[in-house]
Amino acid sequence: MQKPNRTPSPLHNAETRFLKFATPDEPFPLAGGDSLSEGVLAYETYGQLNEARSNALLVFHALSGSQHAAGWNPAVEGLGERWTDECQTGWWNDFVGPDKAIDTDSFFVICCNYLGGCYGSTGPSSINPETNRPYGAGFPRITFSDIVGSQMRLLDQLGIQKLHAAVGASLGGILALNLATRYPDRVAKVVQIATGATTTPLQRIHNFEQVYAIENDPAFNGGDYDPAAQPNRGLAVARMIGHKTYVSLTAMQERARDELVSPADNLAWYQLSSTLESYMLHQAQKFTRRFDANTYLRIISAWQRFDLAADCRTASLEDAFVRCRGQKFLIFSIDSDVCFYPEEQALLAEHLKNAGVDATRITVHSDKGHDAFLLEPTLFQAYLRAFLSENNGF
Repeated sequence: MQKPNRTPSPLHNAETRFLKFATPDEPFPLAGGDSLSEGVLAYETYGQLNEARSNALLVFHALSGSQHAAGWNPAVEGLGERWTDECQTGWWNDFVGPDKAIDTDSFFVICCNYLGGCYGSTGPSSINPETNRPYGAGFPRITFSDIVGSQMRLLDQLGIQKLHAAVGASLGGILALNLATRYPDRVAKVVQIATGATTTPLQRIHNFEQVYAIENDPAFNGGDYDPAAQPNRGLAVARMIGHKTYVSLTAMQERARDELVSPADNLAWYQLSSTLESYMLHQAQKFTRRFDANTYLRIISAWQRFDLAADCRTASLEDAFVRCRGQKFLIFSIDSDVCFYPEEQALLAEHLKNAGVDATRITVHSDKGHDAFLLEPTLFQAYLRAFLSENNGF
């Protein structure tokens, strides 16, 4: 989920870098049994790593985010037109920077595009070295454990043994949980924003609707579609299904006031009758210009199969969270969120406390829904700054 394009940030000019984390001599094993003999992560960093390498924060982006969390990045090598205007300003630019909620005068912030992604990391749209063509349907199934494991290789390369904090919002929060439980000695603090510890029945339904829409686009071709003729109709429908859970109805109607009701490209009989319909269609069409359908399916599939206890090979969530007793958690709920309802954060906090983990839960009040974590830094800033700076031991 990206926020609307704004003017270039005065923070700094950001640059995407690339790490080769898998090679024929050191392939990357995947949880499903496959492996990657070649793998690249696209990442960005902000701030300076201190001499002790103890001030690093790893930020996990949401489902359709990128490595570009802050600053201004006009282009990324190899992405061409996919790096649209919407991508050029960091998706968390209001949160990350000097004297912001995540203060880059104090912390070294890292953000990676996920394995399986489409913004420079190895994914379905990358070239398969064995065929010299895009992987397409041949790209293996991935899990959240695979995504986190690949980023651990980046931390190793950077010489960071232990993170000061892992921070994740929305789907990124699930990845932060995976890191905290599977690599408990590698992180001291964990920030969870508008996320959960399980995949809920409603999320499963919404996710499956999106999968069905993409796979039934005539252009999908089993996943081996022409890069120049992608299944944009199916991807647009998927985005509309997801988007209605990201933005509250109040905020959506407010945004839609300035939309023009105009003919829809893919409708033969029905005529758009409201600015709200026009707004949803516009958001969906913008999304298809910057995202890859196969990447969308890989990440949705990982979400559908998410099972933290199984990832940790424990009998229950609380058994998994026992590993986190040396960590501190800060959990945010957004009261108008209908993507990850506040009840999910309440349950997460309960599991953590039952496991003996130091966890604080805060509810912020917003009329913007799930996307408040992108749009309203003032709701989070004081709590984030206090939590991250407490006993930092730099």
